[in-house]
Amino acid sequence: MSEQPAEALARRARQAARELALVSADQRHRAIAAIAAALRAASADILAANAADLAAARREGLAPAMIDRLTLTPQGLEAMAHSLDEIRDQSDPVGEIISRSVRPSGLVVERVRVPIGVVFIIFESRPNVITDAAALCLKSANASILRGGKEALGSNRALYAAIRSGLATAGLSPDTVQLVDTTDYAFVEALLRQDRWIDLVIPRGGERLIRAVVEHTAIPVIKHYKGVCHVYIDEFADLDQAVEIALNAKCQRPATCNAMETLLVHRAHAGPFLKALLERFAARGVEIRGCPRVQALFPAAKPATEDDWAAEYLDLILAVRVTDNLEEAIDHIARYGSNHTDAIVTQDAERAEMFIRAVDSSSVMVNASTRFADGGLYGLGAEVGISTDKLHARGPMGAADLTTYKYVVRGSGQIRS
Repeated sequence: MSEQPAEALARRARQAARELALVSADQRHRAIAAIAAALRAASADILAANAADLAAARREGLAPAMIDRLTLTPQGLEAMAHSLDEIRDQSDPVGEIISRSVRPSGLVVERVRVPIGVVFIIFESRPNVITDAAALCLKSANASILRGGKEALGSNRALYAAIRSGLATAGLSPDTVQLVDTTDYAFVEALLRQDRWIDLVIPRGGERLIRAVVEHTAIPVIKHYKGVCHVYIDEFADLDQAVEIALNAKCQRPATCNAMETLLVHRAHAGPFLKALLERFAARGVEIRGCPRVQALFPAAKPATEDDWAAEYLDLILAVRVTDNLEEAIDHIARYGSNHTDAIVTQDAERAEMFIRAVDSSSVMVNASTRFADGGLYGLGAEVGISTDKLHARGPMGAADLTTYKYVVRGSGQIRS
């Protein structure tokens, strides 16, 4: 297809980013507040659009996990507006002086936080992403281009109307936040070629989407491949605590990327305790896929294959393995994990510290559910995604993670000899 429409959209975003760099923090905060107010005012229209999307998704036979992600409720919509309130009220990252020094020459050298510029965010299913992403980009003074999945097109259009209303109320360009209002992936591919105008791409969705984005762009990409999250119940765990953490990590909302997919249990507990725990899982509808020791203890378990250990089920399916020691659990996570979120349940501080140092994940939990790996719960207000990369940003990404820095050097006539 022609590059012209995609290039025109990206150029408009670049111009909006230049204008936004000169806008005060107060004006950006007014825009976020106005978007939250517009969400609340248009709740009936937004929920009606979402209901139509859900009906179409059910006719198309979308998986239950996708339906769960797509669903909006009055409570969920209010939570989205509240999230914007929290983002607005946070300290402004733009212009923060990260470091400052006075050199022997008398030059004052500052490292100052600045916007990245134009951020292209591609996401699937979850309508809340559009408002979180728009607000986080506004907070960090970035122009944004947003493209949601076709299954949420009606919901995203209704939510985007609230965003446009908020921008207008605050006197900001409508190009500050742009929605890619088409299901044509060729248009997305054309945008991915606009490396002159777009500074960063954040794909938020399944591994297939992320790999497709990486293959089609020369623009830097922050990736979130999979959430193969583990909970390890250590030899020195508080077993009552371990039960509650494991059940919550798997069952509270299994379709999320921070839900536990593999349970690792020290052999000291591979008896009545583990059997009772697996029965609790089964009572909640969880299908168990286990190693030979798990199968011997719990005959209803299916044999776990090599693929199961690396699987992100996003469903009520759980892989379970008995390990001989902490080191074996750490090795398992290193081999099959996705660097997302992993937890240890233990009362031994030294073993907890060993787990923290050895497990190379963006979030490492001690005696807490993996479900806490979330930008809102980390105090970021919301997140634009959870990065499993190591460069630039890692873990839940808030407004500060959508900035870079520049050096500002102030002198009084110095010249170099």
